[in-house]
Amino acid sequence: MRYAALAPLLLVAAGAAQDDTAAARPARLLTRWARDVDPTDPLPEHPRPQLVRPTWTSLNGRWDLALVPRSAPAPATFTQRIVVPFAIESALSGVAEAVAPEQEAIYHRQFAIAEPVATSERLLLHFGAVDWWCEVAVNGRIVGTHAGGYDAFSFDVTGVVRRDAVNDLVVRVWDPTDTGTQPLGKQTLRPRGIWYTAVTGIWGSVWLEGVPHRHLRDVRFVTDRERGTLLPVVDGPDVDALRLTVHPADHPERTVFAADSVAALRADPTPAPFPEPRPWTPETPFLHRLVVRLSDGDRVVDEVATYCAFRDVAVRPDAAGIPRICLNGEPRFQIGLLDQGFWPDGLYTAPTDIALRHDLEITKTLGYDTIRKHVKVEPARWYHHCDTLGLLVWQDMPSGGPHIGGADADAARDAQEVRQFETELSRLVAARSFHPCIIGWVVFNEGWGQHETARYAELVHRLDPTRLVDAASGWTDRGVGDVFDVHRYPGPGMPPLETHRAAFLGEFGGLGLAVDHHLWRDRANWGYRSFADASALNDAYVALIEQLPAMAARGLCGAIYTQTTDVEIEVNGVMTYDREIVKLDAGRVAAAHALVHGPLPTLTTLLPTAEEDPDARWRYTTTAPAAGWTRPGYDDAGWASGPAGFGTPDTPGTTVRTRWDTADIWLRREIELPADTPPEGLYLLIHHDEDADLHVDGAPLLRLPGFTTGYVLVPLDPAQAGRLLGGRRTLAVHCRQTGGGQYLDLGLLRLCH
Repeated sequence: MRYAALAPLLLVAAGAAQDDTAAARPARLLTRWARDVDPTDPLPEHPRPQLVRPTWTSLNGRWDLALVPRSAPAPATFTQRIVVPFAIESALSGVAEAVAPEQEAIYHRQFAIAEPVATSERLLLHFGAVDWWCEVAVNGRIVGTHAGGYDAFSFDVTGVVRRDAVNDLVVRVWDPTDTGTQPLGKQTLRPRGIWYTAVTGIWGSVWLEGVPHRHLRDVRFVTDRERGTLLPVVDGPDVDALRLTVHPADHPERTVFAADSVAALRADPTPAPFPEPRPWTPETPFLHRLVVRLSDGDRVVDEVATYCAFRDVAVRPDAAGIPRICLNGEPRFQIGLLDQGFWPDGLYTAPTDIALRHDLEITKTLGYDTIRKHVKVEPARWYHHCDTLGLLVWQDMPSGGPHIGGADADAARDAQEVRQFETELSRLVAARSFHPCIIGWVVFNEGWGQHETARYAELVHRLDPTRLVDAASGWTDRGVGDVFDVHRYPGPGMPPLETHRAAFLGEFGGLGLAVDHHLWRDRANWGYRSFADASALNDAYVALIEQLPAMAARGLCGAIYTQTTDVEIEVNGVMTYDREIVKLDAGRVAAAHALVHGPLPTLTTLLPTAEEDPDARWRYTTTAPAAGWTRPGYDDAGWASGPAGFGTPDTPGTTVRTRWDTADIWLRREIELPADTPPEGLYLLIHHDEDADLHVDGAPLLRLPGFTTGYVLVPLDPAQAGRLLGGRRTLAVHCRQTGGGQYLDLGLLRLCH
């Protein structure tokens, strides 16, 4: 076997090392926590908070590393050191080298087994994540292989480990990155724009666990908040005949669930009443700490510490029939951040557990209640922190494969690629469905590798019927899943309302501010819109958020702002990439967010758009009119009359009833709003492509440059609103089109909190 030739190496405290040179390499940018990383014992916390035994030991730390051509034998000696679990390309790994698809990485370390692991009946070798394919050998014997960059996996190494001697551990890794079609998220061999540095190799904790021969391999709970019941779902080898009991961690002598045997529980999965269940919400994220035991008669065979929560999520119609996302039976508008999960020093891996939690604490401080974890999967501890802090999570499936546009057919995927995607998606749902923070699964993002959308939506519903499914976030909606999710930059915006799916804004914002001395690259950074200083950024941000209450009243159920931090050359984070500067004013933005966390406001239509009124008629012309066309009394008898909206039918997000395909269009109509309408809370609802100029009674009201990709709400200040009130008014609009799609439609709304 190719591992047999490994020369014996000296055993050190936390791994094999011929010298002590592995340390963080200089990087473009480091976080404050980089200095806290102990290269002999990084990330020492228990990697799996939902199933904890005391019989474990970390294998993180210094390992040997060799980069070799694919399928080449392992070297007899190693000349490089790496700090596991930081990816090879990261500064904290001590290597910080790119790995080509033509190469393999060979990791090596030695370990001895200490008490209490040594006396355990069985020994399990756990990997938190390895990107992408790996083969694992212990003492020269291959114990298993794994393909998949985001899921934890384990091998039973009982028969190959020497309990009283030093053991050799070798991990061979290959990662095609974006030369392959496997799920890989935002990684690329050529970082640019929204594509970031590749991650190769071990990037999740490695650990050894001692377990009984008959043990709990998996524990999760089905809780019913309304009925107040608990049902454990367990798995493990040779456990069918064992008695299962669940106990409060603070009162282990009490029993809250009991089954005579695991087999009996599977045959008759009957929930049991749970004493004093407390609901889990972002405001009160209560976790019931539990102990689960397997017993053979009076003898406890296995025992693990875990927890559960009581919360439910569903899409339900409100009194007006509008689908709403309901948490614990109540409509809840979600305001959140798009979270990429990258670090300037650790890439996929946070430097420390404190750093991992820090981003979430800042998210809460700023008044967000939701995170969309974007095309990446985090270690279990991240979700545990969300569970304890009270953050709702939409979990993306990492994307891979060719991209498609909004009107395109499915991406071409061969049978092997489809199997791999389905396998990794199924593993994601199985591995992370324990955590109450997760309320929805996002299968595809913006057409990246999108295929067989309806089948995957049904698959995820079948695997996890307790959560929502967002089948396609942005671009390429196929009409399936629980939400209709659009992206609007800078936005905000919302999709057309449906009867069965909730309206959701999966991405918006992207306001950019480059902060000197906190940049990955000094020049050529970018955001969707750029600002010169924090004051201007905050003004623009609050202006976006102030549009959300009216959208919530119309039926929007949530909005995800781009993004938590700057990432490499993207500078549109609410924090800098090194997490040193929070760009948003916490008090100001939290107050703005509070407006969408309260009771939904009411929204009254004063002037309907084409979405609401199929005969919302205007006078219009596509020939430049004479001067004075915006004034009352202008003779528009020669103009045509037609129903809104005006445009070309192939323009996305439109309701075209009158075709307009020339360069310009001019519209007029007389309006008279109710006499008792106050000037506060008036909004213009408009979809314009491109520049639109609005006039009231011959005087300019608004100039809206550029174009929108859907209907947007434009708040009118009391002075602007007052010009529309007080009797009959002439509303006139000019829209200019230069290329691409084209559309014009508008209405007026009033919001009342």
